[in-house]
Amino acid sequence: MGKLGKKARKFAKKNLQSVLKRKRQLKSMFKKKASKRDEKDEAENLEEDQIGKSSGRDLECENIEDIELDAVFSDESDVVEDDSESDGYLSEGSSCPYPDENGTESDLDEDMDVDNGGAIELLEQNRAICIELTEKKKKLERLQKKDPEFSKFLESYENGLGKLRDDENYSDEDNTSEDGTESPEKGTVNLRKGKLLTSSAFNLLCQLVREHRSISALTSLLNEYRAACHYGSEPSDLHDVALCSGLQDSKTFSKILIFMLQEADNIFREMLGISSSSCKKEAILELKNSSKWKTMKPLIKSYLRSTLFLLNQVTNSEILAFSLVRVRASVIFFATFHPLLRRLIKIAVHLWVTGEGTLALHSFLVIKDVASVFSSDCFNSCLIKTYKAFITHCKFVDPVSSKHIQFLHNSFIELCSLDVQNSSRKAMVCVEQLSKILQTGLKTKKKEAVKRICSRQSTNCINLWVSFISANVKDYDLQPLLYMIIQIINGVAVLFPGPRYLPLRIKCIQWLNNLSSASGVFIPVASFAMDILEYKTGKDNGKPGKDFNFSSTIKLPKHWLKSRKFQDKCVSSVIELLATHFAQWSCHITFPELATIPLICLRKFLETTTIERFQRMVKRFVDQVEQNIEFMQRKRDEVAFSPKDHQIVDSFLQFEKSNANASFTQYYKSIIEKAASSKPVMNQKIRCPSFYL
Repeated sequence: MGKLGKKARKFAKKNLQSVLKRKRQLKSMFKKKASKRDEKDEAENLEEDQIGKSSGRDLECENIEDIELDAVFSDESDVVEDDSESDGYLSEGSSCPYPDENGTESDLDEDMDVDNGGAIELLEQNRAICIELTEKKKKLERLQKKDPEFSKFLESYENGLGKLRDDENYSDEDNTSEDGTESPEKGTVNLRKGKLLTSSAFNLLCQLVREHRSISALTSLLNEYRAACHYGSEPSDLHDVALCSGLQDSKTFSKILIFMLQEADNIFREMLGISSSSCKKEAILELKNSSKWKTMKPLIKSYLRSTLFLLNQVTNSEILAFSLVRVRASVIFFATFHPLLRRLIKIAVHLWVTGEGTLALHSFLVIKDVASVFSSDCFNSCLIKTYKAFITHCKFVDPVSSKHIQFLHNSFIELCSLDVQNSSRKAMVCVEQLSKILQTGLKTKKKEAVKRICSRQSTNCINLWVSFISANVKDYDLQPLLYMIIQIINGVAVLFPGPRYLPLRIKCIQWLNNLSSASGVFIPVASFAMDILEYKTGKDNGKPGKDFNFSSTIKLPKHWLKSRKFQDKCVSSVIELLATHFAQWSCHITFPELATIPLICLRKFLETTTIERFQRMVKRFVDQVEQNIEFMQRKRDEVAFSPKDHQIVDSFLQFEKSNANASFTQYYKSIIEKAASSKPVMNQKIRCPSFYL
């Protein structure tokens, strides 16, 4: 085939499919090469920027310092919904058994499967209606000022219309209540409007509810209860100040509150056919589509909302405690009112942290019941809110608040024990945050980072999760959490080796002893304890020093380092901590090797010290340890198994482990009793190994 002509070649370059395909391939290949270069350049630029930013200043560490321990979790339920702008009174004259509390919004938006778009449209319509009504009201006010005769005409018209409505209500009721029972007296439904609630009228309503279970009478009582709960609140919260004028005196006020709090739960349960001992939310969810529930739902919701408002307004601890007890009895009714349930959790956590005595106890019982009855999401909300409240509250500790903080600590551990697996995941997040803070302090040694590690928040957080692990490590797999918290405690002890941080070092050793005793894992603490004996205490000036709460202190004042009490504290702490450590392993086959190095250090201390009371204390401890070593050596000589036989090694001296009359056990108990009696100011519990209890 001959060569193509010039025109033919030109045509082929432009139009042949093979040529066009080749061009597309070349074009895409060049594009890919260019994009790879661009991506490489961008990656290099990012690396250079990161290197430039990290040189001299670690921005990541600075960001870690800005994160607070109480802000580790993001709780989306912090926003409390269902704060309606209406007065919340139930409709007493309407024949509809399912009125809306707002008068405008449909109650369907309380369900969790509501359409957000429809709710937004309803809200916009409500706003438009409110604006239109406000404008008409202003026009009427202007018209009344201009024409007084017209205003008199309006008043006469309203009075006549009101009488007509009353007549209609009486004729519609026909002396029967909504549940079909006869009503002994006409007009009881409308006692709420424009009239004082006398004691006789209140007693009549109570009788109708108790004996006949009258829905209309219960509605009137709930409206009065709502007015009593809102009594004394700001007028701006109500549409009309006169709405609270139905209470005649303080006795009626008290009767309404006491009656509704005592009887409401039983009344609701009986009308719905729920057992008084039922505490399962399924009992409510099964009735969700029934006619009974549709009738009772607005009444129950009104009662719950009014009670929560009362808990937010009242300051008397006895009234708050009584109200919490009654709310706790009605916890299952919150199953279909999720916004109210979130509000209940928020109020209960606040009263748990700020309350004292029985108020804090009843608040925690409400939190515990909510976490037990409802789903895991609700448990997470309770756990996160209580953790944040505890960490925030323990920033400042004094001898007065230390007892309350210990109660918060113990109750939080009890809450975590309801769902250990879920709680362990939250604990891992908190411990990882502590680890980041510690790494920042170890790397940078900045003053701000070091302060955050030894702050009361950090130490209380460590103490919190140490207690959680100690309480549950035998029954659940918490090994990753255990090893991570051990590393953090070791890092804290290494970061603060000075004598002024003696209380913090003692706490670290106590934490490790507790973890070792609970888990059965050997944790070496003797070196940390022996370092305390090397503190330079200065010249003994003979001054005893001022007493202070040692358990709530992290760093000692400088003047205390030269006092006689500091020297006593160092030596006695070493003996107590080593005694606790040795007591756990006193019957273990490796005890002679474990105690060898600490005995060498203690004998060296006996040679250097000239203070008689220290010599006497340390000498007695050394003698007790040596006696236990001799006992263990004799027992080891009698056995015929190898150290490789782990099962037999673990069962070595099982009888002696359970025997509380052993020599070293008795000595350990005397040391702990003496420490508890001689230091009442510390208020610090030193845990006894479980096999000696």
